Amino acid sequence: MGVRFRSTVAAVLVVAVGLLAGAVALVVLLRAELTDDVRQAARARAEQVAAVIESGRGVPSLAVAERDEQFIQVLDANGALLASSGNVEELPVLARPEKDGEARVTTPLDEDEFLVVAATADGPDGRKTVLVGRALLAVAESTRIVTRLLLLGLPLLLLLAAAATWMAVGRALAPVAAMRAEVEAISATELQRRVPLPRGRDEIARLAVTMNRMLDRLERAQTAQRRFISDASHELRSPVASVRQHAEVALAHPGRSTQEELAATVLAENLRIQRLVDDLLLLARADEDALRPRRQTVDLDDLVLDEARRLRAAAPALRISTAGVSAARLQTDAQGLRRVLRNLGDNAARHARERVAFGLTREEDGRTVLLVEDDGPGVPPADRERIFERFVRLDDARARSGKGGGGSGLGLAIVAELVAAHGGTATVGESPLGGARFEVWLPRG
Repeated sequence: MGVRFRSTVAAVLVVAVGLLAGAVALVVLLRAELTDDVRQAARARAEQVAAVIESGRGVPSLAVAERDEQFIQVLDANGALLASSGNVEELPVLARPEKDGEARVTTPLDEDEFLVVAATADGPDGRKTVLVGRALLAVAESTRIVTRLLLLGLPLLLLLAAAATWMAVGRALAPVAAMRAEVEAISATELQRRVPLPRGRDEIARLAVTMNRMLDRLERAQTAQRRFISDASHELRSPVASVRQHAEVALAHPGRSTQEELAATVLAENLRIQRLVDDLLLLARADEDALRPRRQTVDLDDLVLDEARRLRAAAPALRISTAGVSAARLQTDAQGLRRVLRNLGDNAARHARERVAFGLTREEDGRTVLLVEDDGPGVPPADRERIFERFVRLDDARARSGKGGGGSGLGLAIVAELVAAHGGTATVGESPLGGARFEVWLPRG
């Protein structure tokens, strides 16, 4: 059963319960109102007769129009019949007076056909009781007619409610059917397609907008994945090709290279592949939200000084400054931040002309700021966000210049992921040294 059918059935059931309750209440209230009108008319007639008796003029004429509409009887203080209207003069006492001016019908009358009220009158010859009974046939007939009309009208109203609900739900679900057909046609090769947007701003329109946003994200993720695979394949192809080339040369010309030279080349390219694979695995963990820093108390200034010493040994031609490093202790992942420092340090050393500077300060709000600067060509403002994307290399002035060639284009992407996993941010700007200034903001800890 579809949503349309279930919605129609539910609507019909709710309407049916409401109409049935309303119909029952209407019949009950109508019967009670009509019965009260009959009671008021009978009481008025009884009080009229009692007023005449109390005036001392005796029992008045008790003529009535029809037997089946009204009768009148007058009883003495002992309950004996004194007078009756002509239509019941041959019958005994027809009702027994009770409290509050009511009377209970006795044989031979049917209690459901007549309503009897009583009124007392204190005349010159003692107390008398006036009984006035009125027929309930009109009440029963009116109630019967209304009940029949309801029995005929309620099914028609239910049919109208079912038809209206069926049409309304069908019209409301029509955009959903169009969206379903479009989504059914979308495949991995056609993620540029989008579901049609219905008119209005209801829930279905918002659903369509949400689905299109989801398709946008899927398309961007697929594009990034394809670019990632392409770039990773390219990066892995270079060292593999280099190893193959040296091996082929060694086999074709045994005298041109020694075994030690070939082993050194293979080892260097193998290390390059290993670093690339490690970087790719780390980024894959970041994509799966699996980077969980193992926080412990760390003297961050010690990590910065260690990285500076490593750079001095790796690039003795550069001047490595740590004058801006101050003490900073926080709860963080030492291994993750060591990787951040290494990547930023290698990036700065690769592009610096003469100087690399490290800085570390603690702000008043408790955050820690890590700075890595160089005097190289810097990063153009238009590329300062893009540089943290994966496999992004800028022009030759920034990406391939200098010592040892460029990297794989993953170092700064790893920095951004690791810093984000720590709850911080990484940005790049212009350094007073003339090159790039990388800032890492870490939350208080």
